[in-house]
Amino acid sequence: MQIVTGINIYDKILDASVVTIGNFDGVHRGHAEIFAHLKKKSIVLGMPSVVVTFEPHPLKILAPESAPSLITTFEQKIVLIEEFGIDYLVVVPFTKEFSLLSANDFVLKILCIPLGMRHIIIGHDYAFGRGREGDFNTLESMGVLNGFTLEDLPPIGVNGEIFSSSLVRSAVADGDMEATARILGRYYQISGNVVHGREIGKTIGFPTANIATPNELIPLDGVYAVMVEVDGHLVKGACNVGCNPTFGGSTRTVEVYLLDYSGQIYDHGIKVHFVRRLRPVQKFPDVTSLKAAICQDVANSRTTLENLNAKYLRLTGRQEPCAR
Repeated sequence: MQIVTGINIYDKILDASVVTIGNFDGVHRGHAEIFAHLKKKSIVLGMPSVVVTFEPHPLKILAPESAPSLITTFEQKIVLIEEFGIDYLVVVPFTKEFSLLSANDFVLKILCIPLGMRHIIIGHDYAFGRGREGDFNTLESMGVLNGFTLEDLPPIGVNGEIFSSSLVRSAVADGDMEATARILGRYYQISGNVVHGREIGKTIGFPTANIATPNELIPLDGVYAVMVEVDGHLVKGACNVGCNPTFGGSTRTVEVYLLDYSGQIYDHGIKVHFVRRLRPVQKFPDVTSLKAAICQDVANSRTTLENLNAKYLRLTGRQEPCAR
């Protein structure tokens, strides 16, 4: 997949193409349907497939106080989109100046002239351009004048549940990792580097990997059964998200205890796949009670991970950096 960004998005890139456009945060199952349809259409028409997206998320610029916590980092989003065999990813640098571009100018200057767009696929109710003035009708009328056709895909979901990024955020915030996996089509993942923490786990016999992550969306505080990618290995684990109230912690951390794995992994990049929330964070009266609870967490994690739904454990061969 070729990535085009910066001022190069205004250059002549293609003579003809099939395009879709959106933020695609999370690359959930709804997005997957769009990408699969895009790829199929590009093969039928004999034209390259192009995904157009924005960086940063427009709300980070236009309304930072109400901007959502992103489901994926930009690097993770690239990896996930690439899995669909997309030919080109056009990343539009989003600025306040760019936000003033009219819908008509956006179509001409970003889609038609550089990409030679001949067909565009949009999601249900997609809007674009200054003040979100552009919509299906805008594209339809411009298509007649500029020689492209379009499709508006219906909402995508199952059993009355429409897949959306906001639905993913809600499920992660609730610690409902089963629902999250159902919407994403994979277990929710964060990545980062292992850093030194307070090393409390080590002193009580359960050394944990403290993770510094660029991911904005962290699951609800609690203990989770997780699968961890570390140094080329896939390892079972138990993850604690929270402030360690038993030891008077005040900083929220993500710490993973790796089952059946030994080795020095400080400064190593790892990926954590959240399978199930086992229990909320608790403040225990003493270390003995805490150790007993951790032993039970480890046992529960083993049981859970022995029966995990393998179809949701989608791995990538690329480790995202811990910082942008």
